[in-house]
Amino acid sequence: MRRFVRFCEKVQYLGLLGLLSMIFDNKLLNLLWLFWLFGLIPIFYNPAIYLQALKQLGGMLIVLLRYGSRIPSAEHYNGSVKYSLPFHGTWAVVNGGVDKATSHSWGILTQRYAYDFLILDEKGRSFSGNHTNPEDYYCYGKEILAPADGEVVEVKDKYPDSVILGKGQADCAAKDIRGNYILIRHADKEYGLLAHLKPGSIRVKAGDIVKRGQHIADCGNSGNTSEPHLHFHVQDGRSLFTSAGLPIQFTDITAHPAPGYAAFDARPIPPVSALNKEFIMRGQNVSNI
Repeated sequence: MRRFVRFCEKVQYLGLLGLLSMIFDNKLLNLLWLFWLFGLIPIFYNPAIYLQALKQLGGMLIVLLRYGSRIPSAEHYNGSVKYSLPFHGTWAVVNGGVDKATSHSWGILTQRYAYDFLILDEKGRSFSGNHTNPEDYYCYGKEILAPADGEVVEVKDKYPDSVILGKGQADCAAKDIRGNYILIRHADKEYGLLAHLKPGSIRVKAGDIVKRGQHIADCGNSGNTSEPHLHFHVQDGRSLFTSAGLPIQFTDITAHPAPGYAAFDARPIPPVSALNKEFIMRGQNVSNI
């Protein structure tokens, strides 16, 4: 079924050929518009994901109305919590930064300052073996840690790992783009989200008090993800859709250029600006001291 859905996602764009009917008077060309109907198949296959996309759009309007021109920025925001990296050892930042050039998702305000972490070897590879097997990825199953003290306010642990398609394509098997996740209230208006966790690995429940560095789950591939990794961001409320993302101020960490990173991600890495010296960014290997 998933193969058919992916086929529909691609074939729907043949509907663009229907534009020829505006140039040539041919009734058969009008029929090409019907290819857009294939775009309905993915929506019916997983309507919850499309609903979340709509909620994200609506949520962005709410954030803009709430903050106006005062949306939290790395230049002016000063949070009350300093965070540790939520893992042991050295991981690579493969998405994320505090400016538009490096941001995980600049236009999605909740995830503007989010980070995606995984483990790369010196050749820029994230796995060894079969690229379709999540267990062959270096980060899969590694311990995920609480990035700071706090109270667990939401937990979801019911989704399987998503199929790995390769070439950066995502195939969400869950009804939530976060997959399995943990949301922790670290302070007033500071909530940390850790997403794409391994099924059955979550060790905490809502209401639990956690300490910085506590093992709370394992890295997985659940939700809207192209390969195993950890998504981490901090937001100013509980809602994924109507909260503003906050710049994450880490403490006692190291950050260096990741060897072989270009083999994993061909996007150019912008020069490190004065602002980015205070934060981590895409293309770096990071670890706790």
